[in-house]
Amino acid sequence: FTDDMDHCFYTGKTPVERHHIFGAYNRKRSEEYGYVIPLSPELHPNGVNATLEGKALDEILKKMAQEHYEAHHGTREDFIKEFNKSWL
Repeated sequence: FTDDMDHCFYTGKTPVERHHIFGAYNRKRSEEYGYVIPLSPELHPNGVNATLEGKALDEILKKMAQEHYEAHHGTREDFIKEFNKSWL
C-alpha cells in the first residue's frame, strides 16, 4: 500500500515496525501480495508496544487488504482459500 517503508503509514513518524497484515502462517503471502505496512511501534498490533488502538487498526488493515485482493487478484472464495477466512 506504500513505497515508503521508512515512515508510519498513518502518522508519518519514525521509527517503524513492518507489519505483515496477514501474519503467522500467511506471512509469505502477505509479502507476495504487498500486504506489509510500516507502522509506528505503538500502532503495530503484534509489537511489544502494542495498544488497543493497534489491535483495532489491524482489523481495518485486514479488511482493506481483502478488498484490494478481491479487486485485483481473485474472488472472495479465492481469498478464503489463500488466507483461511474472510474479514468482510
